[in-house]
Amino acid sequence: MRANFIFSEVWIGLRRNLTMTIAVVVTVAVGMALLGVGLMINSQVSKLTGYWSNKVEVSVYLCVKNSAFAACKNKNGVTQEQRANLEQTIKSLPDVEQVTFESQTDAYKKWQQQEVNQTLLAVTKVEDMPESFRVKLKDPDKAAAVANSLKGQPGVSNVVNERDLLQSVFGFMDTLRNVALGIAILMVIAATLLIGNTVRLSAYNRRRETGIMRLVGASNIYIQLPFVLEGLIAGLIGGVLAGVILIIVKVYIFESIQTYMAAPLGWDTVAGVISGTMAIGVLICVVASFITLRRYLRV
Repeated sequence: MRANFIFSEVWIGLRRNLTMTIAVVVTVAVGMALLGVGLMINSQVSKLTGYWSNKVEVSVYLCVKNSAFAACKNKNGVTQEQRANLEQTIKSLPDVEQVTFESQTDAYKKWQQQEVNQTLLAVTKVEDMPESFRVKLKDPDKAAAVANSLKGQPGVSNVVNERDLLQSVFGFMDTLRNVALGIAILMVIAATLLIGNTVRLSAYNRRRETGIMRLVGASNIYIQLPFVLEGLIAGLIGGVLAGVILIIVKVYIFESIQTYMAAPLGWDTVAGVISGTMAIGVLICVVASFITLRRYLRV
């Protein structure tokens, strides 16, 4: 009997404040969807950062004949002795995991696969390509220190830290993630305020019923439970809608750019994000309802 009464009160409350309930559902859905997109972008950035960080190398280019680099004082290019000494120096560094030598022929073949300018391909010869050492590090964060230690070594024309080349890309993605999360937080705050106002209005409209319940000895929990359940239902519906939106975003946005992603976002991550945002949406609604009732419910 008590359960029937509580559910009937929940239905009455939802019906009386239908437009406000719809507004809460929409706000929760949009807010949780934006939060979910922010979390998905964050996960994608983390995956890409981890993927490329493990592949970051320091490229040590050697002097070639008649090199234009100021560091190449010997116009005949790097000598065999300098090459051997440099390799030993690189391998002796504590942060170096692996060293791979790339000959002029290997460098030319790789460049041919990447270059599309036919005129440049026609005039470039194998001897124009520099030899290099590809240095893989144990800790990619030490790339700058390793690169600085190898600059100025005999026979070295230039040292390139590939982490610097990726920094602008990661910076853009970090900015995109922060913007998405910032907007999501604002929407969550808006949803919390809207839920509080909705519960407050519902409590005001039903003040006579709650007054009677108090007179007949109903407990605070029994009086507050219908209002909390209304918030829970609105939060659950909004969370489900947010989950649908996140699935659409995954299919039509993340899947479309998956070809360009070395570490694509998996459905397991999306499922985790959907579960998390639904839980957050419901929790916000329940907590906002409970706090509002304690402050505004006068029976």
